[in-house]
This record gives sequence, structure tokens and C-alpha cells, in this order.
Amino acid sequence: MKNLDLQEIRKQLDEIDQEMVALFEKRMELCKEVADYKIGTNRPVHDGVREQQKIEAVTGMVEGEFLKQAVRELFTQMMTISRNYQYKQMAENGLQASHSFQPVKNLTVDGVKVVYQGVEGAYSHGAALKYFGSKASLYHVSTWDDAMKEVELGNADYAVLPIENSSAGAVTDNYDLLMKYQNYIVGETFLTVNHALLGLPGAEEKDIKTVFSHPQALMQCGEFLNSNRAWKKISVENTAVAAKKVIDEGDLSQAAVASETAGELYGLKVLRSQVNTNQNNTTRFIILSKEAVYQDKAGKISISFELPHKSGSLYNILSNFIYNGVNMFMIESRPVPGSNWEYRFFVDIEGNLSHASILNALKGISEEGRNLRILGNY
Repeated sequence: MKNLDLQEIRKQLDEIDQEMVALFEKRMELCKEVADYKIGTNRPVHDGVREQQKIEAVTGMVEGEFLKQAVRELFTQMMTISRNYQYKQMAENGLQASHSFQPVKNLTVDGVKVVYQGVEGAYSHGAALKYFGSKASLYHVSTWDDAMKEVELGNADYAVLPIENSSAGAVTDNYDLLMKYQNYIVGETFLTVNHALLGLPGAEEKDIKTVFSHPQALMQCGEFLNSNRAWKKISVENTAVAAKKVIDEGDLSQAAVASETAGELYGLKVLRSQVNTNQNNTTRFIILSKEAVYQDKAGKISISFELPHKSGSLYNILSNFIYNGVNMFMIESRPVPGSNWEYRFFVDIEGNLSHASILNALKGISEEGRNLRILGNY
């Protein structure tokens, strides 16, 4: 090839791009015909075997590892676009993702029974009060598992569980409980968490040898607690349980990391306030019900799904959000029990189950992933 100046090179690139766009339009027209055929024969959009065969064929048409990888990425992207186009065609024919959720104008909160983990003065207790107010009947159980079980059995209308902290991250045990029980997220509330070091009346900070608290609270106060290397840190079920333990055992060398409210409730002295590392420490709590309902004004959806352990599987799934204009808030992964290196992903997205774009995205995820569950719209 003769030497060309930059403008001539760009001109030729523009001509090639025009040809590529025209061919791409023709390809998408054929994709519509494929969608029409699949609608008529009730076949799924996603055909993993066909896509793999196609990738192997087109990568075999070029030489060199760089070009092979480039062609692989190019056609992977084109097939992703093709799938999403076909999902849209199906949606226009009424073949969207289905769900069992029912819309309601508002949640019933007056006179309901609400369960939380811990004892009075726990942060979960505070979150329940913040969300439901004084008209609900609140009671506590020992574990988060027990709280979920109470809702599933119908003993409680709602459960309040922490799910995420701005300092310590996800409360992973509770993500696992979302899969164990058939309860649904119907709301959320955020609580500012300010931990204090609490001791017996008459105790001083220099007297302390052992500190009790929930593992998340110990983590959130790590900078302060680790500066006192002689202290023994012991995990208990709940911050308020830690406060109660200190007052019950009456040992001047023991302290609890809990809220000042818990300290007042159990008659403890504040040895030091604001011991959390992040002074804007906030915990997100979810509200769970046995009923699969969502409010008309709901704007967040939580889902979960499993993926095969292979390259590009997560990207392909997330593309369903991209091509439907769906905003993603959060993604978290947990191991699938009994399957080494297989993961279940938990994703929060913006939207409402009445929106076509959401149903279209969920249709793609249900075909391309495994075991999709809609955890709630709230």
C-alpha cells in the first residue's frame, strides 16, 4: 500500500465505517426476522451453543492473537446487542418477564407486628421505630434467622434486618437469608450509627480489659479499638446485647460498643462517644414481608441470580441493564453452597416492576442466567 497522508487515511476509514453501519443495519433487520421466528415457535432468545459456534467461526477468519481477541470482543458485543433487540421485539408482542408481585398503594403499618433481632436499644430496634413509628407492635428474637422465620410462619407481618453499612460493607449473613426464606423486601430505611464505649457506673477507660459488641460494630470502630492493643475484643449477637451483658455481669473491666441510647436504657456510663472510624457511619435496613407486593411509587428493585463460571458471563448479564437504560445501584456476590467457584449475585437496580424496560431486562437475565429471583420492589 502506498504511503497516504492522515486526511486520506481518515477518508478511507470513514468510507469503511459507512459500509459497516449499512451492513449492521441489514444484520439487525435479520435479527428481527429471527425474533419473529422465535416468537412463532416459542423458542428462547439465548442460544449459547450457536453463539459459541459463531465466535469460533469468526475468530478463525483472522490471523494473529490480537486480531482474534478483537474479533471475539466485537462479535460478542454484536450478539449482545442482537439478543437485546430480540427481547425488545418479544416485549412488543407481550412476551415479557412475568412475576408474582402485586401493586399496592401503600403498605399497612398501623397495628402490625414487627420483629427485629437483638434486644431493646439495638440499632435494629431503632430502625423499626423509625420506619413503623409507635403504632406497630415490636418484639425481638435472638437471631436474624429467627426473625426471617417469624415472618415466614406468619407470626410477624414484617421483619427488620440490616443489610449494608457505609463503613463495613455488606452484612453477608443476611444476604444468605434472603435465599433461605421466601420473604420479600417491601421497604428500606437508613439509620445513622454512632457507637460509644460504654462501661459500668464508676468505671474508667483505663480500667477496661474486655470489649463486647457485634462483629460489624467492632469492625466499624477498628481504628479506636486497635489503638488499645491490650483490649480483648469479643463478638456477641448484637450491640444492645453487649450493653446488657456488661450491666448483668457487673465487671468494671468490661465495656460494650453500642449506642448511647442502649447505654441509657441499661444504666451504663459513656466512657467515650463517637468511637466509630467513619463519623458518617450509616446502616441500611430492609423491611421484609411474606407478601409479594410493591408500592406504586417504588423505585428500587433487588434481584439475585447465578452465573456459570466462565469468561464474559457477568458482562453479558449486565448488558441487559445497559441496553434497557436501567441504572444499577449495587452488586454483591455470595458463594453458591455446594458448588465450588460458583457465585450468586445480588443486584439493586433503579425502577418499578410496571416499567417495560425493567421487564425487558429481567427477561434477558432469566434466559441468560440461572435461578433469577426478584427479591423485592420498594
